Amino acid sequence: MDYLKFGKEILNAQPFSVLLGAELTAFEQGKAELTLRLEDKLKQQHGFAHGGVLAYLADNAMTYAGGSVLGNVLTQEMKINYTRPALGERLIARAEVVSSGKRQAVCRCDVFVIKDDEEKLCAAAQGTILSVEG
Repeated sequence: MDYLKFGKEILNAQPFSVLLGAELTAFEQGKAELTLRLEDKLKQQHGFAHGGVLAYLADNAMTYAGGSVLGNVLTQEMKINYTRPALGERLIARAEVVSSGKRQAVCRCDVFVIKDDEEKLCAAAQGTILSVEG
């Protein structure tokens, strides 16, 4: 299976992802990577990436990772820790499956901000991804 091609088709069918300009840059069984150019419209009043944008990236990257082992999925729950203000040109979210069973997968995701080709961790998340197939 060509995970990346399949994943890009799914991303293009998500109106919110298209609105933000998210790109799926890596996708394989148990792992996914989403990137997003940090435009002014995605920032809060201090010029940092809005926390909701970071949470979106973590959530979506984890559902890709979890979906790669479970099939059709939804996020059951998620927690995110913001570690530093995201100031830079791009955001990148890297997610991986930590543990999975038949119905759910626990995934984690690190979100980095890229400025001058240097990555800095700006958020860490963990979530439970649930299969919606019976």
